[in-house]
Amino acid sequence: MKFVHTMFITGILGTAVLSMSSVQGDPLPYKPPIPADNPQTVAKIELGKTLFFDPRLSSTGTVSCNSCHNVMAGGEDNRPNSMGVHGKTGGRSAPTVWNSAFLTVQFWDGRAPSLEAQAKGPVTNPIEMGMKDWDTVIQRLEKISGYEPLFQAAFSGPNPITADNAAKAIAAYERTLITHGSPYDRFQRGEETALTEQQVEGLETFIKIGCFACHYGPNFSGPSMQNQMGKGWFQKFPTIPGSPYETQYKLLDDKGRYEVTGEEMDKHVWRVPTLRNVALTAPYFHNGAVPTLEEAVRVMAKTQLGRDLKDSDVQNLVAFLNALTGEFPKQTMPLLPATPGKSMTAE
Repeated sequence: MKFVHTMFITGILGTAVLSMSSVQGDPLPYKPPIPADNPQTVAKIELGKTLFFDPRLSSTGTVSCNSCHNVMAGGEDNRPNSMGVHGKTGGRSAPTVWNSAFLTVQFWDGRAPSLEAQAKGPVTNPIEMGMKDWDTVIQRLEKISGYEPLFQAAFSGPNPITADNAAKAIAAYERTLITHGSPYDRFQRGEETALTEQQVEGLETFIKIGCFACHYGPNFSGPSMQNQMGKGWFQKFPTIPGSPYETQYKLLDDKGRYEVTGEEMDKHVWRVPTLRNVALTAPYFHNGAVPTLEEAVRVMAKTQLGRDLKDSDVQNLVAFLNALTGEFPKQTMPLLPATPGKSMTAE
């Protein structure tokens, strides 16, 4: 049961046919795209997981990747703006790391073309993890004796502790963070009662009012990496100007992709985020200004589609979005390599 051009919904509501144009609504694949130059291995994934949880990759020894992208929860930190070293906060909300392997580009503004490139960014960002540069990071890792065998197991060569290898390992771990088995996925695989009547009504509304124009594909974030040829999937936000939400939630304060490219056409343009597990990732949008999913639905309908939704439509859409919450693979905390008899704090 898939959405390809025409969708058939059967079961609790009888049979309905919804016309669609070039819409793919497959269930989430069991495996994400894997780059040829970074194949998955057990040793590499274990190293990446260890690095992901290690706060010593930050200048103060207090902030890890998991601090802002908590894989014990929804893959982010439920803050409007994440907190980095010395209590600093930036202007954007941390995106979820769950299912990020299916995104065409990384970061809200799409400045990183891959998970490997993304992994390098926060570590040396002065507001986030605050390390001077990656040379300093590598020097610190080399002083932690337990990391050498982990890198050697994951990578060949005489000097495996490198910035590129660290980023590859973190990306390999992140490619295991896939949430299958949502009610929507089960529905798509033929379990007709996996969605409630209200969730099916919400799905119908989602299609009818045009949400699928941007949030389509198995990850509800646009084209897959395979058919996007390295280009990001972006959308202007707000698309329809003049909404009172612009002022209320300061939607225009951040110029989005323009900050990366300097191109006028990229003002207020953003990578389309996934809607997978969106019920767990409040507050919403790039600045984390919208506190609830219900309000986020109203804002999107008004600013992107020019619609003022009825309360019943909002509730149905929220019900459907809750059906995109998947099953989270169990995560266990790694035992970090120790530094016996000495402290590994900021130099």
